[in-house]
Amino acid sequence: MGFFTGRLTCMRFRVGGRAPRTFAQEHLDALAGHAIGKQRIAASDGSLVGWIAADHILDTSFELAKNIVNDSLHFAMRIDEVKMPADLLRAYYQVELQALAATNPSGHPSSRQKRQAREYAKDRLENEAKDGRYVRRKAIPILWDAPSNELLVGTTSVTSLDRLVTLFHQTFDRKFELLGAGRQAFNLAEVTNQTRHVDDATPTIFVPGGQLTEVAWMPDEDNRDFLGNEFLLWLWHFLENEGDVLKLSDDSEATLMITKTLQLECPRGQTGRESISSEGPSKLPEAHRALQAGKLPRKMGLTVVRHESQYELTMQAESLAVGSARLPAPEADEDRARLEERVTQIRHLLETLDLIYAAFMQRRLGDAWTKEAARIKKWLHLERRPSS
Repeated sequence: MGFFTGRLTCMRFRVGGRAPRTFAQEHLDALAGHAIGKQRIAASDGSLVGWIAADHILDTSFELAKNIVNDSLHFAMRIDEVKMPADLLRAYYQVELQALAATNPSGHPSSRQKRQAREYAKDRLENEAKDGRYVRRKAIPILWDAPSNELLVGTTSVTSLDRLVTLFHQTFDRKFELLGAGRQAFNLAEVTNQTRHVDDATPTIFVPGGQLTEVAWMPDEDNRDFLGNEFLLWLWHFLENEGDVLKLSDDSEATLMITKTLQLECPRGQTGRESISSEGPSKLPEAHRALQAGKLPRKMGLTVVRHESQYELTMQAESLAVGSARLPAPEADEDRARLEERVTQIRHLLETLDLIYAAFMQRRLGDAWTKEAARIKKWLHLERRPSS
């Protein structure tokens, strides 16, 4: 369950405070103290939230061997929500209404009887819900990585993330922040004393149409997550014009290919959104026309190879969230060794993506970005013929 099997989907957060030297029984005790069922007070919407040990949806047995693997703490947040079936509520309403109106001379229900039928139907459904039959349970996997002090969260739901913020703070007395494109840009710029460049950054205009002062999906003018959209566009241009091998700052190389999916959207909120699914979506004429119309990439499918490890994934531009990433199959024979290898693979994938983003930011914050942007503009103006 969670991060140890199947494809990897996660958003990344930096946990506040000093990174844990190691995870120990005290962390498991803290999780157990806020396990699902320990909090008896439901939220305003009737939901309950708590931790589970992640073996399965009912597992609240936190153990050193199970939950601490390769300097990482693996667990999950369970959310129990009461979801009344709307079709059953309508059915109960009709049944009650028919019974109330049965003796009416006109054969039609009155307004009062309609109100009564609604109340009776709602009461009936709420009484049935008391035994838990309408509770929907979902688990969101979480991996707290000690070396990086990052929290990997297996959801992009804003509502679930809000609940996680509260529960995590109650449990560990810590907060965390999203490692999106803007935050990552500041982190990289701090190393080279270029944070002023990120502060002063404005969206690059790649097609005619005047200065772009606002991006439709940015929450405020101080947000710099639009750099993630420019990152995916730059990567697209690089792969089509400079080759499929990118030299990274650690002297390694990443081989990349755009695959499976592309989502583009107008940053002015005027010409809508376009989704393209294909083995080579960036090669299709409609993808290029979408760029020429001023749309920017918001999600991109990628195949990435580094150090002989191949990954297939989708990347969301603003949050840099990883979606449906396929990792290499672990080669170890023993179960414990396979789990530890899986954690190492996750770290390697995230390190690889960080180095690719750093390669973009090195160009984006440098003096040569004006020429780089001009080459991208020229490329966008080229007519695109269908690929054979």
